[in-house]
Order: sequence, then structure tokens, then C-alpha cells
Amino acid sequence: MKTTADLYVRVSTDEQADRGYSQRNQEEVLRKYCQINNIAIRDVIYEDHSAKTFVRPQWNKLLEKLRKNKNKTDLVLFTKWDRFSRNAGDAYQMINILRKLGVEPQGIEQPLDLSIPENKMMLAFYLAAPEVENDRRALNTFHGMRRARKEGRYMGLAPAGYINRISEAGVKYIAFDEPDASIIKWAFIEISKGIFNTEQIFFKAKDKGLRCSRNNFWRLIRNPVYCGKIAVPKYKDEEAKYVIGQHKALITQALFNEVQGVLDGRGRNFRPKIVTKEPFPLRGFFACPDCNKILTGSISKGRNSYYAYYHCSAGCKFRINADKANTVFMDNLKMYVPRAEIGIVYKKLIIEAYQESDKMNIDHKTKLVEQIDDYQKRISYIRELLSKQQIDVSDYSEMNANYKNETIKLQQKLSNLNETGQDVKDLLNKGVLNLLELNNCYKDGNWTGCRELIGSIFPENFTIVKNTFRTARVNEVLELIYLINNSLYENKKGIKKDLPSLSRQVARTGVEPVTSGL
Repeated sequence: MKTTADLYVRVSTDEQADRGYSQRNQEEVLRKYCQINNIAIRDVIYEDHSAKTFVRPQWNKLLEKLRKNKNKTDLVLFTKWDRFSRNAGDAYQMINILRKLGVEPQGIEQPLDLSIPENKMMLAFYLAAPEVENDRRALNTFHGMRRARKEGRYMGLAPAGYINRISEAGVKYIAFDEPDASIIKWAFIEISKGIFNTEQIFFKAKDKGLRCSRNNFWRLIRNPVYCGKIAVPKYKDEEAKYVIGQHKALITQALFNEVQGVLDGRGRNFRPKIVTKEPFPLRGFFACPDCNKILTGSISKGRNSYYAYYHCSAGCKFRINADKANTVFMDNLKMYVPRAEIGIVYKKLIIEAYQESDKMNIDHKTKLVEQIDDYQKRISYIRELLSKQQIDVSDYSEMNANYKNETIKLQQKLSNLNETGQDVKDLLNKGVLNLLELNNCYKDGNWTGCRELIGSIFPENFTIVKNTFRTARVNEVLELIYLINNSLYENKKGIKKDLPSLSRQVARTGVEPVTSGL
């Protein structure tokens, strides 16, 4: 009876490009072999998947046919054993499966009679050689990518907000991809404020046009790539670390750290997910005066009507009528609304207060520059000692690394100070107009639109005790506006007040400001 065989032709894309293992060439060689040895060809199977495993579509179809048509095929022929598999363990298992189906696998250019035990040693060599080649190639690729990461290069597909580019010299890099880059930067800033939760900010970013899934958004706000860092994972004796990337940072290191603090619960009190509509517009800002937990809201049915209350869900018995709490809050908020007719006065005094506070930043910058210069001198000094052979190379390397690390930290702090030192005059026009919008919160009931503004006015949660509004801290600019409004009120009564001196009366951070109950 004539022997029947299935021809298995496999080639992967990289092999075809590098070595010319074309499918046509393999098929031609196999057909010629069958013709010379009087072997009937039942089917030809073409495969373009890797031989690292047997999870291959066409091979699985062939295996299914062999099971359905048992004893219809005697051989599975291929040119070399690396066309069959590049994994010795998987190959032995598959050979046993084929034998149980009455099929013998055979490489025509590396023929082996597997009924002879000694030939299994040759089979192990034929299978191990390509496996070793694969492992070596993978190891070389891994080390190359790790070296690139250590040099600050981003490897792989660019994250959202960036796009892969190739320079004229052929060097690959990532660059900003607008408008996604600007939207992601906005998202980081909003998260750092702690006014809306991450999911709400994600939906706002989607409305702005961000092309990103929810899961990807959660990953990207944890990704240090956006602050200019590349993660180098732990490997053997090397600890995991971050290096300064060659790409441009989208946000500052300080902003990234602040966002991580908010996400980890170490930052300011994070606002829970809420629906900001009447009758509970303050939910998420309003804290229990007894246990400091965020209050929730509910509506109770009375005898003739429904009544809304803010109340604590942590076991406390505190509750307050929602209408009363909203009224107390709005009465307090009205004190911070600037008077449109004297906007120039507000701007002048705010600039004065800003310039006084900026003197501290200037002194801090001077000290940072002096410290950086000191470390630079130390590096030069130990380099001179090394050239004179007065210190060991190991000591020099250790001290040099320490000094450079400290220098990088100081330069980062200096960079953050420079970035925050914007010209306040460019922000005032828009800022004062935004503060005037506070009126809409109680005139038009536009609570959702004003929520972000309210959160910036009260950086920490507030509470109401005996119809008196209380908060640990209020925005310093709003404190100054409150003082100006009070001074103007006093002037109406005939009391003169030196307005420029008010900028020196703004309380420092951490001191309880003037409230409606004082």
C-alpha cells in the first residue's frame, strides 16, 4: 500500500525576511522528496506562526483532521525539525500525540529513525539548537531594551498624549500628540485639586475630545512618563529605579507627585463621586462637625411634605436641614464676591500681596542655586583628587553618584519654582471674572458649573455648627477680597482705611480665617 503524507510548510515573517525561508521553496523541496520516494500527498498545510509553541491555527486544524481520519495519513513531512518546533519539551509531547494517531513526523533534511533510541539524542540536538537561538535572540533584545531604558529612551508604542516619531538621523522618539497632550495635562491639574473624582474628570476629558479608554486613563495617570521619567524594572541584583527620559515632560515632577498623593489618599480630602443638584449641592464638601466624615444627603417623607437633610453615615446622629445649610453656605459665600465696579483695586492689592509672598520664593531660589554650585565644586574637587590618585576609583564613583543625585534633586526643585513663578498680571483678568461668577451659584442655581470654583475657594472641607459656617482654611486671595469688602463697608460709615495695607493682613496658611460667625 502506498505511503500517504501531509506536507507542513511553516515560515514566520522575520525568517522569511532574514533567511529567505519562503513557503514556495519549502513546498517545492517537499514535493520533490515525495516524488522520488513514491509518497502520495494528501494535503499541504501553510503556516505563518512562530514555532515557540503549538498554539498555531493551521496546525490545530491539521491535528483535528488527523483525529477524525485516523490511519488515513502515515507521515507529516517538513524540511527541518525547527519547522516543526523550537521547543524541545513541547515537541516530545506532540510526537507522542502523533504516534498515538498512527502518524510519524519527519524532517526530510534531518531524517531520523525514532524507533532507534540513540536517535533521540540527535532529535534533542535538532530541537534544542533553534530553542537556544530563540532564547539568545530574546535575551539580546531584552538587554538592548533595558540599556535603552537606562539611557532614558521610551520603548514601544507611545502612551496617550504622545506619538512615535523618527528623527532625520533615524533615531526613534516620542513627541506630544495634540490635542490629547493638552487634555491629559488638564486632567492631571484637575486631579491634583481634589474637587472632582477621577472618573468624573475622565468623562470631562472625554467631552473635551480625549481618545482614551477608562482603563487606559487609570494607567496613564500613574505613568511617570508624563513627568519625564522612564521606569527601569528590577533585574537580578539591580534594583528598580527611574531615570530622566530623553522625551519632553508633559507635566512637572511636583504635579505628578501631588496627583499620586491624591490617588493614594495622602493628599487633600478627595471629593467623592456625587450628583451636584438640588437639594444637596454641598454634598462632597460638607463635613460632619462631630467625626469629620463627609456628609451624605437624603429626603424624608413628613406628614404633609418631603424634607431634605444632610446627615452623617458613620454612626453619628448629626443632621441638618438641607435648605438651612444651603442658605448659611450662600450667605458666607457672598462675602467673597468682588465688587465689579472696583476691579482695579482688587487687582492692585492682589499683585502687591503676590509680590510680597514671592520674595520668599526668590530667597529659596538663591539658596538652591548656592547649594547646586556647592555640589558642582565638590564634584570638581573629587575629580581632581582622583587624577592625583589620592582617592580610590570606588570611593570616587560612590561620592560622584551621591553628589549628582543631590544636584538633580535640587535642580528639580529649582525648575518647579521657576514654573510656578508665572506673571500674576496675566491671570488676574480671568481670575476676577471667574470670582464674579460666584453670583450665579445662588442667582441661577448653576451648582455644577460653580463646583470647581467653590472647591478652589475652600481647599479643605467645611462644616456648619449652630448655623455658623466654619472652615479650616480659605483661599488667601479670597481672604484679601473679604478684607477689602469690609473696609469699603466701613468707609461708607465715615471710617477711613488704608487699602494697600490690607495685603499684609492676609492670614498665613493654617490659621482659621474670618468667617460669617465672627
